[in-house]
Amino acid sequence: MSYNDFVTMRDFSRKRNRGLKNYAIVIAGLFVVALGIIVIQNQATSQGSTMGDVQIGTLAGLQTTDAPWNAGVDHLRERLTTISLPALTAEGTALHTHQHLDIFIHGRPIAVPSGIGVNESAGFISPIHVHDTTNVIHVESPLIQKFTLGQFFDVWGVRFDQNAIGGYVADATSTLKIYVNGELFSGNPRTIELTAHEEIAITFGTSQEQIPIPATYLFSPEL
Repeated sequence: MSYNDFVTMRDFSRKRNRGLKNYAIVIAGLFVVALGIIVIQNQATSQGSTMGDVQIGTLAGLQTTDAPWNAGVDHLRERLTTISLPALTAEGTALHTHQHLDIFIHGRPIAVPSGIGVNESAGFISPIHVHDTTNVIHVESPLIQKFTLGQFFDVWGVRFDQNAIGGYVADATSTLKIYVNGELFSGNPRTIELTAHEEIAITFGTSQEQIPIPATYLFSPEL
């Protein structure tokens, strides 16, 4: 082998080694990026969405039984802390809207109890609350911000997600459906924004148990 041939082979070997090293660096970099994405996704799952959503199972006093459900006042303060809502000493005035909620389980209407989000003995109230038995939700906040149906159920302390409400879990025969102003909602119902004079209907049951879905609600003039 001539000296020139030796030099050529040596240079080729060096270039190949550099190429392999660069390739290894690229692969390692891609692995780190992928690992970072996984970590971020896991953190998002554990911490909740940017809409104030949380891991439902972490809520204190969560009611996962069949209806009827109580107002969930006993662990209200703990849940407000978990979902990052304030325990107000008075109703807020910057944002004031009302929604009507109908719940039908196997074709039967379920009462929404009064006092959700209100702890009179401790002297505090949630920005999302219920005063009476008309199924009207009150959003009275000192800040103008977005509130969701998921937050309402978290304040209430009743399990609610895409597949379950309380102790009722969707299966091969029974389904959970949510309607907003008479229209079937597709997607995560916890993300439904609570807007002024909204009619929300939640149904759980078989296809034979479905009932006419209300599209509107006649709110009293003061609301």
